[in-house]
Amino acid sequence: MVSILLVEDDKEIARIVQDHLRRQNMQVTWASTGKEGWEDFQQDVFDLLLIDLMMPEMDGFQLCKNIRLKSEVPILILSAKQEDESKTKGLGLGADDYVTKPFSLEELTARVMAHLRRYQRYKGTETPSQHLSFAQGLVVDMDHRTVIVEQDEVMLTSKEFALLHLFVTHPLRTFTKAELYEHVWGETNLEGNNTINVHIKSLRQKLGEQLKEPKWIETVWGTGYRFIGESTS
Repeated sequence: MVSILLVEDDKEIARIVQDHLRRQNMQVTWASTGKEGWEDFQQDVFDLLLIDLMMPEMDGFQLCKNIRLKSEVPILILSAKQEDESKTKGLGLGADDYVTKPFSLEELTARVMAHLRRYQRYKGTETPSQHLSFAQGLVVDMDHRTVIVEQDEVMLTSKEFALLHLFVTHPLRTFTKAELYEHVWGETNLEGNNTINVHIKSLRQKLGEQLKEPKWIETVWGTGYRFIGESTS
């Protein structure tokens, strides 16, 4: 059965969309805030996401951004905003389509089915590597959640592995500390929160990194961090 995550703070709209999609034999999980939607996304597997833009705690733009760092699942934005700027921003953050409220249920179903078919074809041809190797002896096994440095296994905490996973799957992309905290911890970073610094320091120590001569994780001063390892996969 197709599984859909609906992130919508309007209870009446959520109820109507839920009931309609369930009548189409789809399983629907409803989240009423962006933060709740992000938590649901990390805990389950979905075939498609329907996301409103204006929501409490975490808006739809940030939610799209977080999800795209982790998955290529289809994202359809549902919003009353009609400005081209909002549409462009949403699509630029990785959304696949934009449905403006009010919309007909028939139109929504057609869009959902079209993106589901496209995603199924995409999954059928995609063969992503789950075993990533990098110069100077770093190997990250996504399936078994193991990390090897120069043939020795390195024991990481779940948060340290999540940080490394994010880095190696997005090489050369600079992440701010706030982005890392939101993606890995699923919460908005608080001013003065030193959590990222502590975990990055621990991760580097376990990998055998030297701050002044990084092999894999580089500090982008005044901004955050990025992964600079050379792939040998």
